Amino acid sequence: MRWARAGGRALLLAALLLTGYGGAGARASDGPPGEGGRGPVTLATGRDLTGYLQHVLDGWNRAHPLERATLVELPEAADEVRAQMADSLRSGSDRFDVLNIDVAWTSEFAGAGWIAPVDPRGLPLDRLLPSVVDTATFHGRLYAVPYVTNAGLLYYRKDILDREHLAPPRTWAELEEQAKTLAPKYRIGGYAGQFLPYEGLTVNVTEAVQSAGGAILGGEGSRVTVDSAAAREGLGFLVRGVREGWIPRAALRFKEEESRRAFQDGELLFLRNWPYVYDLASGPDSKVAGRFGAVPLPGPDGPGSSVLGGSNLAVNAHARHPRTAADLMAYMTGESVQRQVLTEGSLPPVWADLYRDPVLVRRYPYLPVLEQSVRAAKPRPKSARYEQVSLAVAAVSRDALAQHATPEQAVARLDRELREIVRGG
Repeated sequence: MRWARAGGRALLLAALLLTGYGGAGARASDGPPGEGGRGPVTLATGRDLTGYLQHVLDGWNRAHPLERATLVELPEAADEVRAQMADSLRSGSDRFDVLNIDVAWTSEFAGAGWIAPVDPRGLPLDRLLPSVVDTATFHGRLYAVPYVTNAGLLYYRKDILDREHLAPPRTWAELEEQAKTLAPKYRIGGYAGQFLPYEGLTVNVTEAVQSAGGAILGGEGSRVTVDSAAAREGLGFLVRGVREGWIPRAALRFKEEESRRAFQDGELLFLRNWPYVYDLASGPDSKVAGRFGAVPLPGPDGPGSSVLGGSNLAVNAHARHPRTAADLMAYMTGESVQRQVLTEGSLPPVWADLYRDPVLVRRYPYLPVLEQSVRAAKPRPKSARYEQVSLAVAAVSRDALAQHATPEQAVARLDRELREIVRGG
């Protein structure tokens, strides 16, 4: 399981690799001024399994021989990466200068005072997709810089729907009807997401709730808003799928990779997953290569809303050389290397113009759909206690999916647990 996934692989694959902005000038507003704030820096990230991150830093180092950036690779698993970063930052260590963090950690790290506010001057924020910038803010202040984004897509068996003269579903009712009727006809499963109780389940449930018009938390984590008809409708959609069988029970054990392999092996009609699946499902070992498509996630009455994934770059509040750290961060968010992120890493960039580049669209035909999904997506619940929030959402939702609680009971329990967390219990 790569560190590049939300609790598994996909959500955090966008957080693995760091790339760049040719300009400089963005500054962390806090941090020790030693040596004018300039000098060698370290870049902490989950393990780079692609091998191209060091090449990106080599480009920086050739241009900045006195301010060299050293790569510090942490383990693959997201929870281990977060734990090591948190332990170091909590102690006030300056081991890490720039941190590549999952977007969901930004509010937590900012709330704890571990990362420095960022001066937006010199950053190309107006060139980025608007929704991704919101993931880098906390209480109205910029604490990080968007690096890579991610949004969920609905993958579907185009060959089957074409044979049945059907369009891909735009609503839950259409998805449910096709999953109920076509999947048994073709002896495959109907629909799956990531339903093992971990961060991936939190993402799937959050998407269902916000697609129905609700929210888990409000006020950047200060208010619990989950006790709503929208939350009961969203969770109820998933619970009903398991109860009626168009969501296979095997999906309750799926993370990103398990669900991807099931779809790629021709065992599913529909799959909710991240953009990385497109290239893999088009590969020579895929049974559905050339036979599938991707559309935005459906919702109750039309296209739904994905949760934003990806990674942000932040500067340690105790960075040894904060000005160099901020300049490196700016370098790693520029258009030229954002293009690399897509072409070499198959990762969704944050620069809006790249989604409409004719050359790139020909090579990556899903880019217009992905842009639509990213623009409609929303950040995960912002909270300085996000880890506890996510654990509660996943645990309560798992009980409901396992038919141990009704959606109404699950939402009421989650409301109680989240209120305890928000109060600091």
